[in-house]
Amino acid sequence: MPPVVSREVWLAARKALLAREKELTRLRDAVNAARRRLPMVKIDKPYVFTGPEGSIDLPDLFAGRRQLYVHHFMWFEDRQAFCKGCTGAANHTFNNPRLREVLEGRDVTFVAIARAPFDQIAAYKAAHGWTFPWYSSQGTDFNYDFHTTLDESKAPIEYNYRNKPELLAAGFDAGSLKEDWPAISIFLRDGPDVHHTYSAYARGLDSLHGPNAFLDLTPYGRQEEWEDSPAGWPKQATFA
Repeated sequence: MPPVVSREVWLAARKALLAREKELTRLRDAVNAARRRLPMVKIDKPYVFTGPEGSIDLPDLFAGRRQLYVHHFMWFEDRQAFCKGCTGAANHTFNNPRLREVLEGRDVTFVAIARAPFDQIAAYKAAHGWTFPWYSSQGTDFNYDFHTTLDESKAPIEYNYRNKPELLAAGFDAGSLKEDWPAISIFLRDGPDVHHTYSAYARGLDSLHGPNAFLDLTPYGRQEEWEDSPAGWPKQATFA
């Protein structure tokens, strides 16, 4: 348990933490401002996905809006299984129609894309009662070009803007540098032209999982193994 102190001692510690929280808020605002000023890359390669009505290209995924948010839904081909973490994110966050309504009100279309066959996507979506748009990129280079699926036979290994030697030097196991990894990508449409503006990977997706924001404010935190918590703090399994 945390130490028990007087209200005065607690207030002094809370104010010290508040100063650091304000620093973080200001830094987050500055980073968000810089993100809005990132240059972008025009998409010249045609990507055609499979959805409930058949084939659909990248510009049509925007559904008439100017911005497109893509969640790369992880698919483990060897196990023929979808990612437990992505499933949790869908359950807790982006299956919320109100969230998509707010995004659409700001000219943003949300979609999920996985390299799984569309019939398996449709079955998994129906089994969970999900309503968000979800498409298959099977047979395309989309996942490999945006470095959410790692396969050296398809493209050089790159994840979170580090190449294979850099990833290995950072402690990644060579056997883990394959299949799907967490990622999101953002696109901006200018008339008929589509541009890639942003992608985030790994811990860059932290704030996008709804329960994390609540748990970060509690004494036990997220209860993940990697968290810096006092000895003896409880640890839990990944959300689903």
